[in-house]
Amino acid sequence: MSTATYKNTQLLIDNQWCDAADGKTMPVVNPATGQEIGRLAHAGIADLDRALAAAERGFALWRNTPALERSNIMRKAAVLMRERAGEIGLLMTQEQGKPLAESKLEALMSAEIIEWCAEEGRRTYGRIVPARGMNVSAQVQKHPVGIVAAFTPWNFPINQIVRKMSAALATGCSIIVKAPEETPASPAALIQAFIDAGVPPGVIGLVYGHPAEISSYLIAHPLVRKITFTGSTPVGKQLAALAGQYMKRSTMELGGHAPVIIAEDADIGLALKTAGSLKFRNAGQVCISPTRFLVHNAVKAEFSKGLVALAEKLKVGDGMADGTQMGALANPRRLQAMQALTADARAKGATVLTGGERIGTVGNFFAPTVLTDLPMDADVLNSEPFGPMAAIQGFDTIEDAIAQSNRLPFGLASYAFTKSLKTAHLLGQQLDVGMLWINQGGVSWAEMPFGGVKDSGYGSEGGTEILEAYLNVKAVSIACV
Repeated sequence: MSTATYKNTQLLIDNQWCDAADGKTMPVVNPATGQEIGRLAHAGIADLDRALAAAERGFALWRNTPALERSNIMRKAAVLMRERAGEIGLLMTQEQGKPLAESKLEALMSAEIIEWCAEEGRRTYGRIVPARGMNVSAQVQKHPVGIVAAFTPWNFPINQIVRKMSAALATGCSIIVKAPEETPASPAALIQAFIDAGVPPGVIGLVYGHPAEISSYLIAHPLVRKITFTGSTPVGKQLAALAGQYMKRSTMELGGHAPVIIAEDADIGLALKTAGSLKFRNAGQVCISPTRFLVHNAVKAEFSKGLVALAEKLKVGDGMADGTQMGALANPRRLQAMQALTADARAKGATVLTGGERIGTVGNFFAPTVLTDLPMDADVLNSEPFGPMAAIQGFDTIEDAIAQSNRLPFGLASYAFTKSLKTAHLLGQQLDVGMLWINQGGVSWAEMPFGGVKDSGYGSEGGTEILEAYLNVKAVSIACV
């Protein structure tokens, strides 16, 4: 498919697509070719002020729109996302690099999240509290928190926005999205579906520009009452500190370093098919990607051999090409990070079982990599690789594996493979994470909570919990006189 299908991306303010006030633009580059494929508008302070004024008007209208009506509009947006998934997938692959099948699936799955929030928004119940007098009515009410500022990453340009935006809209909030500059067109297509479904002007805004300038301005602005961010732990801590300074509620979905525990009794074939394959999805640029494979020493050789075979069979190439199973890394920074992690591991005595090298000289391609014999101070065991790199370590007892899993300050996702109910129960009790998948791959279904603990953040972007951070609780006691 030609890159001619890719379009320039503008800002969305008051339901109007527009250029930046000063006309400034930024390039969008295809990570598979290194070529510029489009431009996007670069917002300045004047644009942010217009977006904030529109969001204030939008909130005044949307908060007073009945929950049923909000739900119906959102469900229409979900229908449009399913209809447009193929078209949106083409945009995403060109700007992000993942295989076209993964891009289309991301667009399709967004519809489920929209529908889930649309239905949950109809059930944001308060409650009647038994009063201490027969002439008193005691109530607990829930109201939208206000204007939301959302900051989202490039690895899942739609998935990470739709969780925040759907929760905000379902509860009656308006939202300004600062979407990723590297992948702007697919988020714009997502938001267009909401506009076409009937979301009123001002309820959704979309801006791009200098991340630090936009975040510092929006978080500090008195109109903004809620912050939600997905990204790295260091940046998340900075934004959380800024939000705290201004007493803004925040949800933080930050980095991880997901352990995969392969017990002695594990089904090795199942572990390779699920966690092994998941490792290389989106070239490993996934916050819940398996990264540290903790394998019982009795089965370590078998598992290592299987993971190497899996990695070497993957077809790596342009995500637009038929049969591609792993695309390019999204930007040159990730390519440099993979090279640095590999060099550090080699220097410290690790064994590179396969990969460890850049592929070609055009585009950001890096070979699927499997490392073993790693010392504990190897960078890849302590810093999230966020790329197609798997680190294998052995263990002798399940207690050792749990200790290794909990060693780092991260606590987002984890995986385990075992046939023992006792072991599964122990892991569920003792792993310090927000999400654990046992004998299956990690899929972030809309009906399940999604979030981490420790340095991986706080708050949930899934399940019945998804709406909580967008609602204020009000106690109302009325005495009849």
